[in-house]
Amino acid sequence: MDGVLVHEDHLVPGADKFLAELRSKEIPFLVLTNNSIRTPRDLQARLRHTGLDIPEEAIWTSALATATFLNDQRPHGTAYVVGESGLTTALHEIGYVLTDSDPDYVVLGETRTYSFEAITTAIRLVDRGARFIATNPDATGPSREGLLPATGSVAALITRATGKEPYYVGKPNPLMMRSALRRIGAHSQSTVMIGDRMDTDIVSGLEAGMRTVLVTTGISTRESVEQFPYRPTLVVDSVADLVGRTDNPFA
Repeated sequence: MDGVLVHEDHLVPGADKFLAELRSKEIPFLVLTNNSIRTPRDLQARLRHTGLDIPEEAIWTSALATATFLNDQRPHGTAYVVGESGLTTALHEIGYVLTDSDPDYVVLGETRTYSFEAITTAIRLVDRGARFIATNPDATGPSREGLLPATGSVAALITRATGKEPYYVGKPNPLMMRSALRRIGAHSQSTVMIGDRMDTDIVSGLEAGMRTVLVTTGISTRESVEQFPYRPTLVVDSVADLVGRTDNPFA
């Protein structure tokens, strides 16, 4: 989502035409984000404000992927959550009980204001044997004032205190890609992953068996591609460059 369709709450020029063409050709799609703060309904409203009308069911977050994973692993379990409504709502909807009393899992996601008390509780619960899950490994997030610590940074703090590494569900784990594919009934061989980051979007699409398109409207650049041992199938300046080519981007 961020860096591909929108950039700092502004529409990437041509993103609306790109999505309109997908709809006109009845090509199913999902909009992905590693951020677990907002619910799909909240994200739908945010995107509408930029000029993109995307239904809730076409939005897939690391919080939803985490909830799907936990529901498969341990249905109707318990969790202590450090995060916001996007994550707590997703866990409630699969029937999880949120508690700080001997939970099955400690689940870490983004929040605008990480609480030292909540992190301390998470450390103690993980140290006592709760399984440690994190929505994504992103170390920082953007803000108008500069970088913010994100899930990966706080996970590192908990790991340093407990000696226990989390299992990350979101990108670049291809698990998130596979759950997204199942969501729209798609197959990796006929699906394209479009992203702006080599280290999350492109590698996760590659490892899930998809062809990949890197757009340079976000984090990675054409020059930075050369720093990685893998390559996207195609590099374009923007999703606007795919308009007129959505049924065969690589022709």
